[in-house]
Amino acid sequence: MLLVTAPTSNIGSTLVDLLLQQDADLRLIARDPAKLDARVRDRVEVVAGSHGDPAAIDAACRGVDAVFWLTPNDPAAATLDASFADFARPACEAFARHGVERVVGISALGRDTPLADDAGCVTASLAMDDTIAASGVAYRAVVCPSFMDNLLNHVGAIKEQGRFFMTIDPDLEAPLTACSDIAELSARLLLDGTWSGAGEVPCLGPEDLSPNDLARIASQTLGIPVAYQQIPNHAFAERMSGFGMGQAMVQGLIDMFDAKNQGLDTARPRTPESTAPTTFATWCRTVLAPAIDS
Repeated sequence: MLLVTAPTSNIGSTLVDLLLQQDADLRLIARDPAKLDARVRDRVEVVAGSHGDPAAIDAACRGVDAVFWLTPNDPAAATLDASFADFARPACEAFARHGVERVVGISALGRDTPLADDAGCVTASLAMDDTIAASGVAYRAVVCPSFMDNLLNHVGAIKEQGRFFMTIDPDLEAPLTACSDIAELSARLLLDGTWSGAGEVPCLGPEDLSPNDLARIASQTLGIPVAYQQIPNHAFAERMSGFGMGQAMVQGLIDMFDAKNQGLDTARPRTPESTAPTTFATWCRTVLAPAIDS
């Protein structure tokens, strides 16, 4: 049996569909099972609760062979460790207690560069990987750059202002990855029972693009003017705090984007094995355009 955490997330929901297409025996753990599609609920076991809750994750891990792990990044967490490594500790105890063999987790690029030592959420994510690997399970961290799907957070600004906003250097070329490609790689790893030990599997989109490139491609694909505007850290912090995000997570994001501006996501060379297929133009047509039109 396979256990999927965060099954209503962009990655998790796609992963569940892919695994069901392979007739996998699935159990899901979800804070709100009502958010699951009825066609999914009819084919899986569901444990209600947070996968950071010791009782819920213990119940979810019974009889499970492999787990998909995705941290929810608690915006109100007092520290980054509380949202990443500490959140995973009850699960690590459950993995050992119930003999879970393999775990596939979603993490970040950067382990190969000193920039990761002070990269906020990236540093915390890598520490989470170490915590899970130390539990004794076979572990594969799917390490990713920024997600194309993060641009969905800017749909309102694109529709109303014709622009999107980030702290990234407008001309910095770096890889991005579509959540659908991350889900496909995760599905392959979960269904493959032959690997062991701990390691990373990079998942990089097929091209390096700057924010200005994203704006140009989005304009061409959507048929509307789209521009990129870089904002300073203090403006980003004010915006995130206005959404109710706590200081620890705000600073963690700022530190992460500062590291990305220094080349964090470009430190790992792209190889045929690490290259995911979805281009940004394809993602714009299949994901962003429907969101803009809705």
